[in-house]
Amino acid sequence: MVSQIRRDLLAAIGAGTSLALSDGGERDEIDEDDDDLTDNDGDERPFDERIDDVLDRLTVEEKASLLHQYQPPIDRVGLDAFRTGTEALHGVAWLGEATVFPQAIGLGSTWNPALLERVGDAVGDEVRAKHEASAGGVGRNVWAPTVDPLRDPRWGRNEEGYAEDPLLSGELATAYTDGLTGDHPTYHKTAPILKHFLGYNNETDRTTTNAEIPPRLLHDYYLPFFRPPIEAGSAVGVMASYNLVNGRPMTVSPLLDEAVREWAPDGTAIMNVSDAWAPANLTGEQEYFDSDERARAAAVLAGLDSFTEFGADSSTTVDVILGAFEAGYLGENDLDTAVGHVLTVRALLGEFLEPAADPYAALSADDIGRPEHRTLAREAARDGTVLLKNDGSTPVLPLSTDDTVAVVGPLSDRVFDDWYSGTPPYRITLREGVRDRFGAEQIHSAVGVDRIALRERSSGALVSAGVGKGGGGLGLQETDAPSVQSFELVQWTADSWTLRATANGRYVTVEDEQLINAADQPAGWDVVGEAFEFVSVDGGTALRHRRSDRFVAVDDGTLRASAENPAAAAVFDLEVRTAGIEAAADAARAADAAVVMVGTHPLMGGRETRDREDLALPPAQRELVERVSDVQSRTAVVLQSSYPVHLNEVEARVSSILWTSHAGQETGRALTDVLVGDVSPGGRLTQTWPRSADRLPDVTEYNIAETGMTYRYGQDDPLYAFGHGLSYSTFAYDDLRITPKRPLSPGGTATVSVRVTNTGSVDADEVVQVYTRQHRSRTLQPERVLRGFERVHLAPGERTTVAVEIDFEAFSFWDVTRRKRVVERATHAVFVGSSSDDIRAEGSIRVDGETIPPRDLSDATRAVDADDWSWADIELLDRTRAAGTVVGMTDGSWLSFANVDLRDEPTEATVEVAREDPGTTTVELRRGSPSGPVLGRTTVPSTGDRYEYEDHAMSLHNAPGTDRELYVVSRGECRLSTIELA
Repeated sequence: MVSQIRRDLLAAIGAGTSLALSDGGERDEIDEDDDDLTDNDGDERPFDERIDDVLDRLTVEEKASLLHQYQPPIDRVGLDAFRTGTEALHGVAWLGEATVFPQAIGLGSTWNPALLERVGDAVGDEVRAKHEASAGGVGRNVWAPTVDPLRDPRWGRNEEGYAEDPLLSGELATAYTDGLTGDHPTYHKTAPILKHFLGYNNETDRTTTNAEIPPRLLHDYYLPFFRPPIEAGSAVGVMASYNLVNGRPMTVSPLLDEAVREWAPDGTAIMNVSDAWAPANLTGEQEYFDSDERARAAAVLAGLDSFTEFGADSSTTVDVILGAFEAGYLGENDLDTAVGHVLTVRALLGEFLEPAADPYAALSADDIGRPEHRTLAREAARDGTVLLKNDGSTPVLPLSTDDTVAVVGPLSDRVFDDWYSGTPPYRITLREGVRDRFGAEQIHSAVGVDRIALRERSSGALVSAGVGKGGGGLGLQETDAPSVQSFELVQWTADSWTLRATANGRYVTVEDEQLINAADQPAGWDVVGEAFEFVSVDGGTALRHRRSDRFVAVDDGTLRASAENPAAAAVFDLEVRTAGIEAAADAARAADAAVVMVGTHPLMGGRETRDREDLALPPAQRELVERVSDVQSRTAVVLQSSYPVHLNEVEARVSSILWTSHAGQETGRALTDVLVGDVSPGGRLTQTWPRSADRLPDVTEYNIAETGMTYRYGQDDPLYAFGHGLSYSTFAYDDLRITPKRPLSPGGTATVSVRVTNTGSVDADEVVQVYTRQHRSRTLQPERVLRGFERVHLAPGERTTVAVEIDFEAFSFWDVTRRKRVVERATHAVFVGSSSDDIRAEGSIRVDGETIPPRDLSDATRAVDADDWSWADIELLDRTRAAGTVVGMTDGSWLSFANVDLRDEPTEATVEVAREDPGTTTVELRRGSPSGPVLGRTTVPSTGDRYEYEDHAMSLHNAPGTDRELYVVSRGECRLSTIELA
């Protein structure tokens, strides 16, 4: 917990004052000849003793230098250079060739923690190998995994998370971090940091979004995604997210200390880091502090230990931290605390070891992409594949290897990288995987997209491209030369297309305004440089380059993205040289079956910095599926995406649909394994697939109980439910047993067991899922909560018993009336099945918890702990810049407290309120409803500052009774902090 002195410091910073600190001066000058602290002499002192020695020898300036992402060497105390932040979400990213595993959402879809631990182990090996091969240039602190909940599929970074459920995500994340850290009893192979803490599920305005999360959901939903890997000791900290939560930027949230460090086992190092450039937002877009010194000090005092800003140049950060120290906003003990966290993690990574004693020093460049990692990548891609649909008396899947197969679609011959991907050593496309399995003579293929030529209308000349590997500037040519004037046109969203030149197989991009066919694949930050929009102009077409927001013009025969509007743009006529959809239909017609691979590009439509507006399959791809299925009744769709896709039209036309994430280098082989039935698909969805984005609330609405999001709160009529996934086999569930028969008591464990039998004809995996629902409660409970799961492999006729244990405390929830976790006395329905909506067996568990007593408001009660509120009319805000949450009230807004005990006949109520603006607000206390009888009211004048609170009393009339529901109603704007009855 944050000490009182640190709370005082935070309050002082927020108020813009300075504190004189008893330990605020420089330490004595350090003897430059002091011995370093490495284990050259077999030093076996505990980490904390060695780190205390280092801290005693460091100057304040040196300590400040260790609070930046790039930390310099300090030779005289034995510290090497160190940097935080190697990206390792599903393989080593951005550092050259490395094994590329499926996206995190694909890994999550395996529902297989043991597999994720093996993947994490492989990734950890490759991080360490790159570290050793680069002489330490590659950092061993990894920023992975991302454990943000997949609350809304429109989130641009949906592919980075595992699940919409905290238990599933927690088990998978813990397994992955266990693999990353290695199996040595003392030292870590890598040091994982969890991203992004907390309430971060939208990209648009991500630095200024206020995620409003009421206490119950904070403790029961959002925090549990991060807790398991920290509690297990396998993650060493969190990355503070960009956004605000309840009015306070996460970069300065006290939860960094009060939650994260509270979870960690005793003696476990926790090093919290900022996201890139987030500290600068505190005085920038967020306008939360009026000086950088106060901002950085507040972050350190809140529990942040490492600043990620200004790239490799740490000078600005160091200067600001020293300025905060000199101003009295930080004491040297505060620097020692943060630096101690950093050094402890460095010690876990072998900082004080001789190289020969480092258990991971033998890893080398030979361990990057080694054969067993390639095999594991294929297994992971295969196990995360989900069979969404396989209807009919004779389903299309699995395919017979005796058949001829048409393999078509814009994703059938491409394997794309996402933003956090490494460079794969090779890429196996679906077409290649099927060809290698069936033989080239049995394959018919077509991309299924048009090949076009672009004729500039005013001159009649055709656009031509360069033939070399590096391409060339696109220009006009009067003569027809198809080899350099043909472009493959792919639609990725309603308004994003790519042009790939057949002259050299490269994508058209823009360099210094000039169009050039040089890109290996669409890539780049924010909006990819290879995306174009086709805009109708006078019966022709103008091209808008989406990244630059400029239209393509012709300048001296060269195509340049330089025009500001369509009127200044060149107008082209599109001439179709090859009708792609018809070519795909011809291929399908000539084959015994067709596989159409469609989906989304991982960097278009939605990605980091941009949320997606819809979930629809692009119109051209939908038309491709329709046309192929018209001519070939045995058509299967392979859908590749980073998020749930709106499939209603497609689902109605085909009998078989297989889903995969962007699954890395082994995509084609893994999909082929599933398509032909070498393995039965065993993946399961980890988030609810809505029928369309139109059914979803605003992406910034974080109160999932209020908006009915995720399977927990009954997302209405989903296309596919959480946990959904079919098999080539069938499974029977029977012999459900729940023990103990008596009510479960504190400290006890209930066991739910069920017998599962493979009643089909093929070996297959089944994911057995156990859910519960509390029947009666004082408060709103989720409709279902996942309590456990197990993926089992069974041969035909084989049976096994799956047992899930549920501890008494697992039934606890956050009680806002007493601000603690409680277990109510209640009966819980038990549902066991193959998904959240495919229940095969039901039972019940009685839990001998407590009855929550009537609410006592005789002590000051936080407004944010109300039972209900007019959610659309209020805002959850920061009580101060340092700590606390209040309710921002508007005219006519209300909040309510249920089951209030009024038997003591209170005669007065006091509300603590702040009002920044001039004028007054009236606060009323009513009974029964927002328009019920008035028990009392008080007038609140301006307090002059949003953080200046005053108590205002009101006399009460006709207040006695039991189990009353009281409503606090505001007639104007104010910040309501507490209410107290006397």
